Parts: sequence; structure tokens; C-alpha cells
Amino acid sequence: MSIYQYSVQTPKGEEVSLKNFEGKVLLIVNTATGCGFTPHYKDLEAMYEADHDKGLEIIDVPCNQFAGQTPGTDEEIHEFCTLKYNTQFPQMKKSDVNGENALPLFQYLKSQKGFEGFGKGPMALAMSAMLRKIDKDYKNNPDIKWNFTKFVVDRQGNVVARFEPTASMKDVAACVEKLL
Repeated sequence: MSIYQYSVQTPKGEEVSLKNFEGKVLLIVNTATGCGFTPHYKDLEAMYEADHDKGLEIIDVPCNQFAGQTPGTDEEIHEFCTLKYNTQFPQMKKSDVNGENALPLFQYLKSQKGFEGFGKGPMALAMSAMLRKIDKDYKNNPDIKWNFTKFVVDRQGNVVARFEPTASMKDVAACVEKLL
């Protein structure tokens, strides 16, 4: 399978084939409007503004699977993001990224890049402690652990990196820049 065989839905239910983004660098992220990582929207928008003309596409998939931190409708989520962060990149229909209703795209992404840890630092320790309470075996499965997990796909459609929400947005931007 190739990433270009998958699609996502817009909030209006229209299918968007990832084939439309062939030859682009993709940053695919599951997002939330009420999370401690929600300010990542600011950095994502800055990357989009700086690099969209160079071939970067960001695919934002809101998800309410993590502590119910995306409770609104697709319209409310879009309004929040555009008003608070002036986001201009495509926002898709709120969807699951784990479990039996997970988008096939996210099942594919997880099969290509599994969980490799939260890194170091206070945020990483806090995430590890929290997840141990939810899933004692969280380190050994590829599931998305929290909001704002990011996957980077190169221009050939290869999933080249997975960044957990605790990763520095500077590291995410550096990875994307190398591929542009």
C-alpha cells in the first residue's frame, strides 16, 4: 500500500484523496482544541505560511479520543482554529485515530512509524506517567498516544518521521525543511 491510496473526509463529507498531494511534503497531525498542546497550531500555521509555496501540505485531523479535548462540531473546531490561530491549512472531519473506527490512513501511518518514546524532559515524564495509568503496555504498541502526534511524509510518499506531541516543534520544522 502507498499513502496515496488513502483519503480523508472534509467536514462536509467530501473525500479528499491523498493522491492530490503527490509530490508534496505532508505533515499529518491529529489535533485538539482544548489540549495543553493546542498552541502547536501557532507553530503549524507558521510552518504552513513559510513553506506551503515550497511544497508543504498540512493535513489536520481533529480527534476527540484523548480526554475528550475536542468536544465541538467540525464547524466549531474550524471557527476556533481560524479565529484563535488564523489557520489556513486544510482541516478534515473529526475522526478517530485509534481503535476499530480509526481512519485507515492512521492505521497505515502507525504501521509505518510506531511509537518510539516521548523523549526527555518534564513533559515527556508527565506523558509517560499519565499513559502508564491508562495503558501499562503503551510503549509496545503503535497507537497514537495523545493529541498533536505528527507524521511527516516525503515527496515520494514515504512516512519518514513520527513526532510525539512532546517533541520540539523546531525539530518538526527542521525535518520538514530537509525534505523541501
